[in-house]
Amino acid sequence: MLIDLGTILRSIFITLGLLVTLMAGTTTCVYAAPSERKIESQPKKVVAAKRKVFKRVVSARQKSAPRAEIIPLKPSFGQIAGLHGSHDSLALKSSVALVVDQETNEVLFSKNDQAVLPIASLTKLMTGLLVSEARLPMNEIITISQDDVDTEKGSSSRLQVGTQLSRGELLHLALMSSENRAAHALGRSYPGGLPVFVSLMNAKAHLIGMNDTNYAEPTGLSSKNQSSARDLAKLVKFAYGDPVLRELSTSPGHQVAVGKRTLQYNNTNRLVKNPAWDIGLQKTGYISEAGQCLVMQTKIAGRKLIMVFLDSTGKLSRVADAERVRRWVESKPVRSTPIASSDLSEKFAVAR
Repeated sequence: MLIDLGTILRSIFITLGLLVTLMAGTTTCVYAAPSERKIESQPKKVVAAKRKVFKRVVSARQKSAPRAEIIPLKPSFGQIAGLHGSHDSLALKSSVALVVDQETNEVLFSKNDQAVLPIASLTKLMTGLLVSEARLPMNEIITISQDDVDTEKGSSSRLQVGTQLSRGELLHLALMSSENRAAHALGRSYPGGLPVFVSLMNAKAHLIGMNDTNYAEPTGLSSKNQSSARDLAKLVKFAYGDPVLRELSTSPGHQVAVGKRTLQYNNTNRLVKNPAWDIGLQKTGYISEAGQCLVMQTKIAGRKLIMVFLDSTGKLSRVADAERVRRWVESKPVRSTPIASSDLSEKFAVAR
């Protein structure tokens, strides 16, 4: 009887492949299960036997395959601090939240509002405030330079090195669409340069009463830019008094001419286009260390409110949190949430 060496070797490899799959549960196997079409073309006994083998292989793979888990590439500061373990009555996805009545300073809702965390592009609200208050010529042309390129996070920008735009257009893009190179160019071109600008950011924060806040640069790309929800509520209240910031931050979209091209920019906050919302000022932000962030001044049920959401788990969840708060305010009379001090007016008073 002739021995087919090739057949014997194939049988050995198939058997070894099955044993490796069943015992070790590997996702890559030497054995390739036969297709249904090939099985059907063979005798019934052979078909039945091979189908049993096929089912055992599939079952072993399913049992041994690890379950997929969504693990962030880099946890936020809030996640590291365990702030996401805090539960609240509205089941917000943001680990930090604060809702304050703009006129009475009454705290309607608070969650970890004293935690000091990176604030990402919420930084640009202070950047815009300083530029606007300086009354610098808004039609002055500023050129995007290599210094404005993000070396912190490596983020991209449609404003290429050499692009020339007016200060007013750069301010618009920074506040509305969170353009990083625009914000950096605003700080760099400020009289005295970037170091002077950053020092003025911190001095302004101290003047407003933002005692838990620190700024390291004007874009928010650095995780060293940190603040608390309480401080940010003060900033929003103060910035709301500037009509330029109100207009530019709530602009739905804007076009800029760059050479022979026209670039369309849109607001990073989808709520500004939602007719159910009356938003007077807003800013979004995100870096991995800060999570998804959002601050707003808005009017709900006849009340002017300031909302702060930090370290949310997703881009849509910060908006969903705002929607939850809006429905909550509209649905029933809101009781204030007690805080450490009963002097609320002192807590959220801002100097002008």
